[in-house]
Amino acid sequence: MDREKQLIFGIHPVLEKLKASPAEVEEIIIAEGSARSAARSVDVAARRVGVRVNYASPAALDRLAASQRHQGVVAKIAAVPYLQVSRLLESISSSSGSEQILILDGLTDPHNFGALLRTAEAVGIQHVIIPKDRSVGVTAAVVKASAGAVHHLKIYKATNLRRAIKGLKDCGFWVAGLDVHATDGVYDRVLPEKLGIVLGSEGEGIRHLIRQECDFLVSIPMAGKIRSLNVAVAGAVFLYELVRQKQAKASR
Repeated sequence: MDREKQLIFGIHPVLEKLKASPAEVEEIIIAEGSARSAARSVDVAARRVGVRVNYASPAALDRLAASQRHQGVVAKIAAVPYLQVSRLLESISSSSGSEQILILDGLTDPHNFGALLRTAEAVGIQHVIIPKDRSVGVTAAVVKASAGAVHHLKIYKATNLRRAIKGLKDCGFWVAGLDVHATDGVYDRVLPEKLGIVLGSEGEGIRHLIRQECDFLVSIPMAGKIRSLNVAVAGAVFLYELVRQKQAKASR
C-alpha cells in the first residue's frame, strides 16, 4: 500500500478530504489575502478537526501546485492508498446484494480518470480497479478533476488485470465492456445486478485480451457524424443507464 506524501489542491478536493479522512491531512496552506468565502471555509473546516493551517503567498501556492489552478488552497496529505485486488475479492465473495465495480483498462489522461471517478461516486460505485502499469495513478490533477470524489472510493491496483477480472467472475459477477464497435447498444441489455464495467484507454479502447474476458460488449448509440465519445462521457452514459435500470426495477 502506497503511503507517501502528496499535494492536492482546490477547494472542493480539500474539503472532501477533510470530510472523508482528516487524519490523513498533514497541513493546509491557504493563499494570503484570499477574500473568497470558500477558502475561509477550508480554514474553518481544518481547524475544526485539528488540522494545521498556514498561510503563504499566492506565488508560493503556484509553485506548489505546479501552476495548476489551486483556488488558493493546497493540502499536504498521505498519498491516496491503493488496495489489493485480493482484498476486494474477499469482501465480495460473500456478498449477496447488488454491486457494480468500475474497471479502467489503461486510462492515461488524469482529467478523464478524475471525471470518471466523480461520476462513479455519484452513482454509488465504491470500488475501482486500475492496472498497475500503463495507467495514470491518483495524482493531484486526478483528485482535482474528481472534485474530491476519489477520497470516498476504494482504488485497487491490479498487477494482472485479466486475472482480476477472472476473480470477479469467480465471485458471480458478469463483466461488460464498453466498445464502440459492439452491435448491442447499452440500452438494449438488461444489466446484471453484479457487474464489472470495463472502459478502455482513450485511444485504443479495451485491449484484446481484456475484451476476451468480457461476457458481453455494448456501445453507446450515435446518431451524428462523430462516431465516438470521450471515454469519460461514454462511461457516464453507461453508469447512468445502470441507475435508470435500478430505479425502473425498484418502481415495479
